[in-house]
Amino acid sequence: MKILAIAAGVVLAVASSAAPAHAADTEYKITLLAKAKADECFNGVGVVYPVGPPCAEGQAKVNQAYVWGLTRVGDDVWFGTGANVHCLTEGATLDISEPKLTDDYVCEYGESQTIKNDPDIPISVGDMRPPEVWLYNAKTKKNVKKSTEINAASEDDKYRLAHTIGLRAAGNFNNVVLLGGPTTDERLNMFAFDAKTKKFLGSHTFDEYGNIRTFLQTDDALYLGVGIGRNGADGGAVVRWEGSKTSPFDFVSVGDLPVQAADLTLHDGRIAATSWPAEGSGNQTAKVAGVWLSPPLADNSDPALTTADAAGWTQIWNAAQYEPDRVTAATYGLGGVASYDGWLYWGTMHVPTKATKVHQKVYPQTTEEAKKLQVKYTQRAISIWRGRNLGTADQEIQLLYGNANLPAYSASTGTWSSKTTNFTPLYGSSGFGNAFNNYTWRMLVVGGKLFVGTMDWSYLADSLIPEGSGNGPDPAGFGGELWVFPSSDAAATAVSTTGLGNYLNYGVRNMIPDGKGGIYLGMANPMNLRTDLTDDIPEGGWELQHLTICP
Repeated sequence: MKILAIAAGVVLAVASSAAPAHAADTEYKITLLAKAKADECFNGVGVVYPVGPPCAEGQAKVNQAYVWGLTRVGDDVWFGTGANVHCLTEGATLDISEPKLTDDYVCEYGESQTIKNDPDIPISVGDMRPPEVWLYNAKTKKNVKKSTEINAASEDDKYRLAHTIGLRAAGNFNNVVLLGGPTTDERLNMFAFDAKTKKFLGSHTFDEYGNIRTFLQTDDALYLGVGIGRNGADGGAVVRWEGSKTSPFDFVSVGDLPVQAADLTLHDGRIAATSWPAEGSGNQTAKVAGVWLSPPLADNSDPALTTADAAGWTQIWNAAQYEPDRVTAATYGLGGVASYDGWLYWGTMHVPTKATKVHQKVYPQTTEEAKKLQVKYTQRAISIWRGRNLGTADQEIQLLYGNANLPAYSASTGTWSSKTTNFTPLYGSSGFGNAFNNYTWRMLVVGGKLFVGTMDWSYLADSLIPEGSGNGPDPAGFGGELWVFPSSDAAATAVSTTGLGNYLNYGVRNMIPDGKGGIYLGMANPMNLRTDLTDDIPEGGWELQHLTICP
């Protein structure tokens, strides 16, 4: 459904045609609360940035792209941003370093003034800018930048922020707000604020951690999923916060994993964690992306997990149980996870062309035809899963959206063939039927419904596919998607498949409940050159939105 406007609130009618016996038509109101503004002037790759905005030379550019970390304390919504994240992913994950300039965005890499002014920053993340911390208040409707307080606190705090790639996770507990993200040298920086006074408490660098994804707040504790070592190369952990306002950076490990911990949720009295693969994991199934369960929380005199539980986590599913191609399986990530009506739901993540890149390294091809087949057969869209009675003899795993067969490569014959995944999808094909849905970014249960936010990279892919080839995406489907399961007995239906009012929003990066039956949505939009308010093209940069489920 096309959204004509968003600032004043838009009502979306969603028909639950897949399961009319279980869900009536629902309306959703989407309201734009805050949006990134142009923060730089661009006058050509490698050119010193002119003064502005407003820009007397060049054009306005909006670097801040993602609402990357998001948490709520009462009426206060805290969030941390990430700048030019599309460029960072291509540089750090896909080893791209050649500058790219389109009508929508620019990635300068080694030509960026950031690199020229700070040689400590790697070329792969040359388009990074210091992330920002924002505080939106639901009553006053004001959005205040809090990262200025970090820069003003001390030179050490300012340096940490300037060398943090983005604030990837945010959480709060006992009136302390924490925001953290990976550093330019693959460690972890964290920043703390007092939730009551809103004052900055300090920052810290964790040498032992190399990545961060999600905080989980339960009634009794605050947990965090991290990677161990540089960029999580040495495995992962689930850590529990033991800090306070006077000592906000104290954590203990309560879950030792062979892979980076990603998203977390509480399920059947345990913590469930999705994970990312370790580089070069190959067929070591323990290191392939999977779902892990903690020991029961009730087994402790302390209702939260303790250090005694660190070695007691078990893997209940991994990507190699589905993906028949061994190399491709090792590139899967897992993202959003949620407990819903007795089931644990989760979804996969696929960095576009990463599987192709790894396949080319493991099985280099010499002919153009073989290279094209390698590209064709290594692309994957998200699959959506659920399981119950996990870790028991009655464990049941269901594929909700996916494929019964996928292409797999035989090294002995040098050919591709269709192989069974050992699962039959209950509701539909991968990507909710969209081959460009590549990330299951977030899952959230609100109002008795399960919401799933995805990334859809079709807008980016459109520029990579030769015009007239007939293989390009449908422009009517540009934009990240939000889906909803109205019940555990029904298929998902679409709330929006076009970026919730802005088709340049290529993903729903974050979702948190508003405490009143609605949802705060943090959008991802790295189209940094789309800043012209007078044309008919929407603008780039992050958006904070609110979704109301209409009665």
